[in-house]
Amino acid sequence: MSEQAAQGIVGTGQADLPKAAAGTSARKSAGTRTAPKWETDARDRVRAAIRRYSKPLTDLIARDANEGDTRLLITDFLCAGLGYDKYDDLTTEYQVKGEFADYGIRIDKQLAAFIEVKRCSQKLNAKHLRQVQMYAVNEGVEWMILSNGQVWQAYHMTAGLPVVIDLALEVDLLSDTSLSAKTDSLFYLTKEAFKRRLIDDLWRARAATSPKSLAQVLLSDVVTDAVRKELRRQTNHNADVREIQRILRAEVLRPETLV
Repeated sequence: MSEQAAQGIVGTGQADLPKAAAGTSARKSAGTRTAPKWETDARDRVRAAIRRYSKPLTDLIARDANEGDTRLLITDFLCAGLGYDKYDDLTTEYQVKGEFADYGIRIDKQLAAFIEVKRCSQKLNAKHLRQVQMYAVNEGVEWMILSNGQVWQAYHMTAGLPVVIDLALEVDLLSDTSLSAKTDSLFYLTKEAFKRRLIDDLWRARAATSPKSLAQVLLSDVVTDAVRKELRRQTNHNADVREIQRILRAEVLRPETLV
């Protein structure tokens, strides 16, 4: 989402332009989106927090800090960076059928997400996701967040048999990625964005263009028939659609996209 306001013409006043040009300029200015103040403020807060906590995070990793110390930093980042109130919006050690989730996030007093924390030196993996997924399934929560302080991952769960888990975003606070890109991604985890369900729009866009979704489209009868026609045009060989699909499955597409 753009944060830039419409730019004027340096050194040229609106009154100095021909009427047609002035009208065009006015229409362009009126059509340019300016981010609302709440969004600008949220992004500024996230940007400042990334700068502020990079050094403490680096220090935690250097001394291989334990999960408790990592959790202290994550709590600070959730509050100072993402805008949550530690008393009203965060619930620690949320009990789910005898197990305890590290955090529950509440939006307008409704449970909206679980957060599972791992020590800063530990890489996030599928086992950690299955752990927080169990909490989400039992409580009917759509959103799951994994973090070791450095890496933040947000997953969406669609209920069903089986449930469908989609990675909506992943941010590494200490990577070479630009500060602007990190801010853009983490903005979706802010209280303001979560409350407006902007992360749902991000998830839908990512899910629509995921490797699995694209693989399904490529294997559809419409697409493979188009491939057959193009092959015939290029090679004069009239391949069978089912054979094309078999080859795509077995030799072209990655196995994990076909699950």
